[in-house]
Amino acid sequence: MNARTGIPVVVAAPSGTGKTTVCREVVARDPQIEFSISHTTRIQRPRERDGVDYHFVSPAEFQRLIDAGAFLEWAVYNGNRYGTSWAAIDGPLSAGRDLLLEIEVQGARQVRAKRSDARSVFLVPPSFATLRERLEQRAADSAGEISARLDLARHELAEGALFDYAVVNDELERCVGEVLAILAAERVGDTAQLRERHAPGPLIAKLLENR
Repeated sequence: MNARTGIPVVVAAPSGTGKTTVCREVVARDPQIEFSISHTTRIQRPRERDGVDYHFVSPAEFQRLIDAGAFLEWAVYNGNRYGTSWAAIDGPLSAGRDLLLEIEVQGARQVRAKRSDARSVFLVPPSFATLRERLEQRAADSAGEISARLDLARHELAEGALFDYAVVNDELERCVGEVLAILAAERVGDTAQLRERHAPGPLIAKLLENR
């Protein structure tokens, strides 16, 4: 029997911050952590694999899972539903594997309420100007959709102050290294310095002042 129980690690960020890229790099470089695979009603994109990137389900099936109490957390984002099932996390955690939950801010709120063992990392852009540039460079949204995402980002940043850590994604290597350092510190319980260095409050307050 494994003596260690894994740690659920929530990573959230405003759209355009680069959350997915950072999370994939963290999982690729840290053999002790793996992705929690979420359910979604979003349409499967080219190159995405069902059961690997997401569990792609119909709206009716997602609702059935909600009614059955299958989700630790679920949220609506950009018109689609996303959720983390209890089944997706219980097995790996009990086997001593740490799990990375790449989820939205409202889902992170639910995890914090239900899992006192969860650790939460909020990724932030260097500035609102940078966030706008990244959204525009993706060329995936209209000007109106970009404006809506920026408005949502302001609300999400305010809630980011409730996370355990905040990390600026200004340079990928540095950001990934800081998240890996946080994971290593959490495993041994030596977190005081990193929690002070990455305290969300002052960092987010500065961003909101310059929005």
